[in-house]
Amino acid sequence: MFTQPIAKINLGLNVVEKRPDGYHNLETVFYPVPITDGLEVFPMDPLFPSTVECDLKVTNIHIEGDEQKNLVVRAYNILKQDFPNLPRVHAHLYKGIPTQAGMGGGSSDCAFMITLLNNLFGLGLTEEQMITYATRLGADCPFFIVNRPCYAEGIGEKLQPISLDLSGWYLAVVRPAIPVPTKEAFSLITPTRPVWNCKDIVMQPMDTWREVLTNDFEKSVFALHPEIGAIKDCLYDMGAVYAAMSGSGSSLFGLFRQPVCLDVFDKKDTFKTCIPL
Repeated sequence: MFTQPIAKINLGLNVVEKRPDGYHNLETVFYPVPITDGLEVFPMDPLFPSTVECDLKVTNIHIEGDEQKNLVVRAYNILKQDFPNLPRVHAHLYKGIPTQAGMGGGSSDCAFMITLLNNLFGLGLTEEQMITYATRLGADCPFFIVNRPCYAEGIGEKLQPISLDLSGWYLAVVRPAIPVPTKEAFSLITPTRPVWNCKDIVMQPMDTWREVLTNDFEKSVFALHPEIGAIKDCLYDMGAVYAAMSGSGSSLFGLFRQPVCLDVFDKKDTFKTCIPL
């Protein structure tokens, strides 16, 4: 069975308070975008001499670390705990979503793995049950079970679907080859609650977003990496109605009324695309 995990952008991202458990409470709007990975899973032959129960191969974009620690395998493993008859599987993950980009690629992969296994093997899980499993794997993983525009609170797991439709707009994404570790990004944030909630802002015309729809990570990330901030400025110079960093970076996105050429961003290893929403 084949599926295509999708990416997301954050329309506003405010770190509002630090929690007793060391995590942070957020306010953000998740919006799904058609930048995808490819995930294929099929049952392993009972006689296949594998030492693992989920044999994962990742291609196209290299990901550091043991593939058995990948979120796709971890998603299989948590389901296997409750469904011991779950067959061994081969899994192929073709990475198209840029990594360390604030676009949720890894979170999407594991959420789509949960959904795929549920469908492929008839596990009978409800959306609510799949969300519970996804929450165990990461803060924004539950969003990719829901897969529609949502306002999120808590650490990103408290989701409220909203009626936001950006159809007809063009999304430009530029991800420079500059990793921004999430832990470091959070360490530089001073939590504050914004005057305007991002859920209310995105219900207003997009022309009004620029001055009030903010990502709290931009200040510290741009200070450390001015070249990332320069990309946002360039997107506005090119005519973006709204531009921002997604998540904790390092990807920047711009929303345009018409498609734009991104040849100005031609540095080696820079991911760039402009797609209709």
